[in-house]
Amino acid sequence: MHARDILIDGFGRVREEVHATVGGLDAHVLNARPSPDANSVAWLVWHLTRVQDDHVADAFGLDQVWPTQGWQKRFKLDLPPLDTGYGHSAARVAKVRVDSGELLTGYYDAVHEQTLGALRELPATELGRIVDERWDPPVTLGVRLVSVLSDDLQHIGQAAYLRGLVQSAAA
Repeated sequence: MHARDILIDGFGRVREEVHATVGGLDAHVLNARPSPDANSVAWLVWHLTRVQDDHVADAFGLDQVWPTQGWQKRFKLDLPPLDTGYGHSAARVAKVRVDSGELLTGYYDAVHEQTLGALRELPATELGRIVDERWDPPVTLGVRLVSVLSDDLQHIGQAAYLRGLVQSAAA
């Protein structure tokens, strides 16, 4: 099995979990925050998608889906144009609100398709290519992709937990 097949499988699992977590939720549950400093399901899914979009596009020399496919305009967020949510304060987290889960899953699916397109063409020799020299040791493409996958899985796990928490509090 080629490493790209493992990565494709991993990102496919993220997509499945995004749909399972967001599916059927109304705006109240998507945007609920259990405390003023907590994240919402909407913020967590938006953020994991923005990070994947940003990092994969950068690593493969692609344009981000967020601005080029109109997702930034569809979300209508009062945030800087290429904001990924990294380091957001509670006030900035509060700005990420959605009316429906379809907006979140639609954007994730578009990013997922770009990610798969890049991975399908990935020769094994490219995984060792340096994509970020700001770290010691420098970050390779393989390490960057595993990092994004890890971040995505952590955030979708948080969102799934939060979904259950908010729904059980309403019951």
